[in-house]
Amino acid sequence: MAKQQQAIQAIRGMHDILPEQSPYWQWLESQARQVLAGYGYQEIRLPIVEKTELFKRSIGEVTDIVEKEMYTFEDRNGDSLTLRPEGTAGCLRACLEHGLLHNQSHRLWYYGPMFRHERPQKGRYRQFYQLGVETYGMPGPDIDAEVVLLTDRLWKRLGIRDMVELQINSLGTSEERLAYRGTLVEYFKQHLSLLDEDSLRRLETNPLRILDSKNPEMQAMLQQAPVLLEHLGAESLAHFDSLKATLDDLGIAYTINTRLVRGLDYYGKTVFEWVTERLGSQGTICAGGRYDGLIEQLGGKANHAIGFAMGMERILALLELLETVPVAASVDVYMIRVGSEAEAAGMRLAESIRDQLPHLKLQVNCGGGSFKSQFKKADKSGAEYAIVIGDDEAARSEVALKPLRADQEQRTLDHSQLLQFLRDRHQPQSL
Repeated sequence: MAKQQQAIQAIRGMHDILPEQSPYWQWLESQARQVLAGYGYQEIRLPIVEKTELFKRSIGEVTDIVEKEMYTFEDRNGDSLTLRPEGTAGCLRACLEHGLLHNQSHRLWYYGPMFRHERPQKGRYRQFYQLGVETYGMPGPDIDAEVVLLTDRLWKRLGIRDMVELQINSLGTSEERLAYRGTLVEYFKQHLSLLDEDSLRRLETNPLRILDSKNPEMQAMLQQAPVLLEHLGAESLAHFDSLKATLDDLGIAYTINTRLVRGLDYYGKTVFEWVTERLGSQGTICAGGRYDGLIEQLGGKANHAIGFAMGMERILALLELLETVPVAASVDVYMIRVGSEAEAAGMRLAESIRDQLPHLKLQVNCGGGSFKSQFKKADKSGAEYAIVIGDDEAARSEVALKPLRADQEQRTLDHSQLLQFLRDRHQPQSL
């Protein structure tokens, strides 16, 4: 007797999205698409795999992402390739490659999986999904405000606005950050005994990241650190003041977080995060900022860019805290067929219904079974109605229509009456 093979399980940190979970993902995605369309943003679809050099040049070789977290491998040609750890670099690479930034402005969005080899925990996975927005060619603070307003509108639409807080900051220009960096390093050198191992390493590579440390033993010292906002020039301050004025004018509450620096080296001027206290340590659900300098780093001409990315798993975790999420049933109508004539007639009728009502979600029972067993499947499907066909109904070109969610009588309809009922009851919905 052959030995049974051991079942293969998913890779640690890479999870399945099961059929009962998919409607919530689809609803969130559809709400985001509608909001993005309402602001005139266009979708761009990008490769999951890019040349490793793209991320080394954009993210920085001395970042945790590049040093520890990227899934990097050699292909058969010996080229070093990487599963994308974030979307900004790939989107900008595509725009430069296809000449989209030459005397043009763009509002783009993308969606899909990202990959980082981190310690898996709730809200942090090795394959995770992000929806990202990138805008190009617009230098003013008005586009900075727009990407914040867009996210604010999405949270309201999802019903989670009261669960999240907007934090903003300005990182100024690269010259201003360089001057501030020296001041900050001097301050940290006076408190070396308080710095943890990660902070000591970052002291030489990216000292601004130390400000973002969550180590409780360092918080008092970090609160006294020099503030970048106090080292910005007039132009950077005016840009930030204009952003704040727009948010104030539209009633968008925010907190200025002077320790908000973002994890990647390419940010400058406006940075922001939407954070929540409802998800424990994984409190950031959306983050972004302006990254004008990255375009030249990747070989393009000087230009302007701002964007953000939102973590879909974390947003879904917030949605789980709501009492109700308006997710439509996966099936509107379930067809029950018992008898050889009924099976043939039912399949013909189902295809006719789909021809005339393509928006209707109609599931036909397959695999046979008694009326009782098929009704159990119909109820489990979540359908509002069951169409019931036996050989007698097939001979008369009729069906029985049975309500499954309401205490109403079953009725007999001919095919034209059934089509009219379904047409009246189920209007198409746009995604």
